[in-house]
Amino acid sequence: MFPVKVIGEAAAADSETAIRAADGALDQWRVPEETPVALVYNRRNYAVMLATPQDLVDFAVGFTLTERIVGSVSDILGLDIIHTERGADLRLRIAEHYLERFDLRQRRRNLPGITGCGVCGLENADTFFEPLPRVANKKTSLNLSAVSKAIETLSGYQPINQRTRAVHAAAWVNFDGAILHAREDVGRHNALDKLLGALALDGADIKSGFVLMSSRCSYELIEKAAHCGVTALASISSPTSFALRKAAEANMALYARTATGVGEIIG
Repeated sequence: MFPVKVIGEAAAADSETAIRAADGALDQWRVPEETPVALVYNRRNYAVMLATPQDLVDFAVGFTLTERIVGSVSDILGLDIIHTERGADLRLRIAEHYLERFDLRQRRRNLPGITGCGVCGLENADTFFEPLPRVANKKTSLNLSAVSKAIETLSGYQPINQRTRAVHAAAWVNFDGAILHAREDVGRHNALDKLLGALALDGADIKSGFVLMSSRCSYELIEKAAHCGVTALASISSPTSFALRKAAEANMALYARTATGVGEIIG
């Protein structure tokens, strides 16, 4: 594990506000925190994401791996997390030989704006069609009862969402349907980055389970999961057509909740 230094204090994951009902009565409501989080590598700016300021070590690692800035956790040499009233800076130190790769990927992003997801700010449409790595020679087959079990128990691993009903979760599930890790964020892509970072830091066997998302399955989730070797992904809602095409390209198995239970998405 690389050294981590934290300066300042992170904002709370959620806060209280008031809501006025139709009858004029006031009620208290919890809303999730959403703050700018800047990712900086060897003093070079890369991106700014809007994220829930929790589990930022996991987020820094997961984002770095899914963006393919480095090849493994061992290539991250250190991390400073600096909290301010305006957000957080994640200042990473990476092995020098990765800087050429970093510069190439940085040039393909439009950095002045705040990016809302893992693919926002990309330079042109061709980037979306870069081939994904095949994650398995034979597509992973999941037990539908295990997927159903994980979906049914997911809410118990979402404390922020229980308070706010406004954040996403990404969970790591073994083949028996038991949730082993879960991370939350206002952005589904951020939640997945946090989860993948936690798994990498834990040294988890990425072939020993599947990812469960509390959201629809969109393209950037497939891309991030594929670059970390995930072989199967389940989601609460259906995937987009582009996500289906990219999952087929990566030979990643997709599952989703249906009106009658859960099922594997074939097409």
